[in-house]
Amino acid sequence: RVEAFRDAASAMEQEKEILLEMIHNIQNSQDMRHISEGEREELNLTANRLMGRTLTVEVSVETIRNAQQQESLLHATKMIDEIVNKLLDDLEDAKIRLMSLYGACTSDVPAGPIDQKFQSVVIGCAIEDQKKIKRRLETLLRNLENSEKSITLLEHQKTSVRQSCNNKHD
Repeated sequence: RVEAFRDAASAMEQEKEILLEMIHNIQNSQDMRHISEGEREELNLTANRLMGRTLTVEVSVETIRNAQQQESLLHATKMIDEIVNKLLDDLEDAKIRLMSLYGACTSDVPAGPIDQKFQSVVIGCAIEDQKKIKRRLETLLRNLENSEKSITLLEHQKTSVRQSCNNKHD
């Protein structure tokens, strides 16, 4: 029963993360640009309210770690955080580096290189921490992918507007 209880709490932690990501994606969706200002404002207010309510839920499953596992977790987290902090400086490089970290966490054959140093650090973490690290990397990569799509759509819209303006001037 204790393991079932821990599993249920972990599932709730994951569900909270998924809900927050969904709300965030809706707020930043391209579809939001295609609705009226009033509808957009109402949807943003609702999304902010839901985000606030979701953030009031605290679910925590503590992982028992020895000193070496604690050190490995701190080191792995620091490595991810360093890439995230440099994300805005070089989006493409950050994506490649995150993918190599993710490749180190998966048993599947990754598409690109594997960060061997990160892999050895993650192996030193507790199993629950390994799963959380992998989920965090999956979320970061998914968010990067969504950001790239939004940027591409915005660039396409700018190009279309410029071409329309140029055609009117001709």
